[in-house]
This record gives sequence, C-alpha cells and structure tokens, in this order.
Amino acid sequence: MLAIRNINELLIVPPGPVPGRAMRHIETLRSAAVLLDDERIAWFGPDADCDPPAGCPTLDAAGGCVLPGLIDCHTHTVFAGARADEFVRRLEGATYAQIAEAGGGIRRTVEAVRAATGDGLVALAQPRIQRMLANGVTTLEIKSGYGLNVDDELKMLLAIRRLQAHTPVELVATYLAAHTTPRERAGRADEYLDTVLAPAVLARIRDERLAEFCDVFCERTAFTVEQARRVLTTARQYGLIPRLHADQITQMGASALAAEVGALSADHLETIDDGGIDALKRAGTVPVLLPGCSFFLGVEQAPARRLLEADLPVALATDHNPGSCMIESLPLVMGIACTQMRLTPTEVVVAATANAAAALNRRHQVGAIAVGMQADLVVLDVPDHQSWMYELGRNCVRSVVKKGKVVVGLTW
Repeated sequence: MLAIRNINELLIVPPGPVPGRAMRHIETLRSAAVLLDDERIAWFGPDADCDPPAGCPTLDAAGGCVLPGLIDCHTHTVFAGARADEFVRRLEGATYAQIAEAGGGIRRTVEAVRAATGDGLVALAQPRIQRMLANGVTTLEIKSGYGLNVDDELKMLLAIRRLQAHTPVELVATYLAAHTTPRERAGRADEYLDTVLAPAVLARIRDERLAEFCDVFCERTAFTVEQARRVLTTARQYGLIPRLHADQITQMGASALAAEVGALSADHLETIDDGGIDALKRAGTVPVLLPGCSFFLGVEQAPARRLLEADLPVALATDHNPGSCMIESLPLVMGIACTQMRLTPTEVVVAATANAAAALNRRHQVGAIAVGMQADLVVLDVPDHQSWMYELGRNCVRSVVKKGKVVVGLTW
C-alpha cells in the first residue's frame, strides 16, 4: 500500500466523459489523503480520517494539490528530423497549407523517418516521453503516419511497442498511414490507400496488436471525406477503432463524418460548424482540441466555449509533432487553453484527464479520482490547481504516481 498525505487540495475528477457544462463544477477536498492498494485507489477522504495499516509508506504532498495523472490523447511523438526552417517561413507569412503544397510539411518528416532505423526512432522518442512524464503525463497516445508506406508505417508502430519497455507511461498506438499521400504516389491517393489498407497489413496490425486505433487526416491537402470514410470503415473491420483529424484548416464535413462512422473522437475542429457540433453530440463522439497547434501556427483557436455550451465532453491534447506543434508540455497546452480559449483551470484539468481518457476508450481505468480506478496521480508543488495554471510555464509537478508506484520524485 501507499498513503499520500498532507494534501491541501484533492481535485476529485469523476470518470469521464464529463459533459461540457459540468466540467467547471468538480468537487475538491481540502486537507485530504489518498490510500493506494497495489495499482488501485483504495480510499480517499479527509486526512484526519486516514488510517493506513502499520508500516504503510507515506508520500508527503507537502501541502500541494493532487489530481489524476494527465492523459495526452493526440500526439505524433515518434519522428525523426527537424523543420525549424518551416517555423521561420510561417513567421515570415507562409501558411501551413502553402508549405505542404510546396513539398514541405508532413512529407519532409517522412523522408527523415524512412531514413531512420527502428532503433533510431526509439532513441529519439525516449527522452521526449521522459520529459512528458516529468510534466505529469501518465498515458500517452502516439500515432504512426510518417512512414507512408507499409514497411515504414509498421516500423513506427513497432517502435511505439518497443518504447513501452523504456517508460512507465502507458503508450497507446494509432495507425495513421492515411496522414497524406507520399511523393511517389502524388495524384494517386486511392492507389496508395489500396496498399496501406490491404487485408494482410490490417490483419497483421490486429493480430500483433500493433495499434488500437485508426486515424485519417481529412483535409484538402490530404484525403477527401469519401476517402476518409473508406479508411475508417475498412480498418474497423479489423478491430481498429476510428478516430479522425477533422475540420482543422478547411470545413469539409469531416466532423459529420466522424459522427457517421462512430469515431471515438474527432480532433482539431478549428473550423467546425453548427452541423458538426450537433452531429458529434448525437453520436457521442469526443471532441479533442489541440490549442498548442493553433498557438504554434498563429491561427484562430477551435471554438471551445461553443462546444462546452453544447454540453460536449471536450478533451485536450498537445498534438506534439515536428511541424505544427513542437510543444511537449501538456500543462503548457492546458494553460494556452485557459488564456486563448477562455477555459477555466478546472475545465482544462477535466479535459486532460477524464475526457481524454474517454477519447482513448479508457474511461473506466484512468483519468479520475474514484475508488477502484487505476492509481495514476500527479502531486503538484502548488496549493491548488488554479495556481498551477496561473504559474504558466513552470513545471509544478512534485511527484508522479503510475499504477500505485512513485515514478517521478520522492518526498517521504
């Protein structure tokens, strides 16, 4: 067992999905304690009522705040190469779409990933994941999508699997071969999809459990609604759960498609319209917003408050990637959501815990403070979660607990 005591504020986030209008009304408990039994939360309540068994080790929260481990539910953290020059081009006025159409963007990273070995991809991603853990992330989704051929997409998925042995962070893999069309298949998108959706490929991913989800970039510079529908419905026949890059740059009806195919999440949504919002609500699809991406690109943010007012269970993620969001810190992205989207600190914590868990089909396992939930917790060195977002830019994480074990920081 493990006792966490001397907690100034325990943020009692319930299991997700938490509807939008309820996201700011989360119970807190002052002068609290939590008891962990192996990998699970066994009890929480007032510190004065805490009665751990004899010999139970105690983690001192030192008057800080405790909340569920963070869940980064949309990233591209396995990659090679750098695109700092494109960052400068955007500062000089080029748009993301213009850079992609000129041969940059995703295809640039594809060249670097294809040239890298599996060992090289693992070595590059490992310190990134360690830094994410130090910022409180205990569950991390990672997509393929920079191989754009069967062998290199599988190389990426295998690298994600190998990385699990090097970190306590739970890694969740997504097959994103439909990220864009590779150079060698320019103008032949359907032919390319034939290769990455081949029965033998999808059967191998299913049988070896190389990915849990299938994603597709539905955008003018990538795949049409019809092509995205084909990707997701075909992959679902092999047990891959649909997710979707939707309504990022242009309004094409991608969020409506996400609802149509029963996607677990629709991600980005910067250009979502009222019809898309209504469709997501009817389908129970989780909207995943990526404020770091809009911040990094200098474009308008997704309409977060409209989604919350529609009572949708909004989630947040970093979208960490080498082109449009080189931000590893989920707390920084949460702070951006506060200052740029006008979300409250309570709303962003719920979005990065309970609702992010729902976006990864893990709402009964992680992302909440409840008896029986997996003991993934973050101990902050600030007295409450409002102070955490107020001190934007400083790592306020004192300790991280994953499956009942302290994996970052020890304050006994």
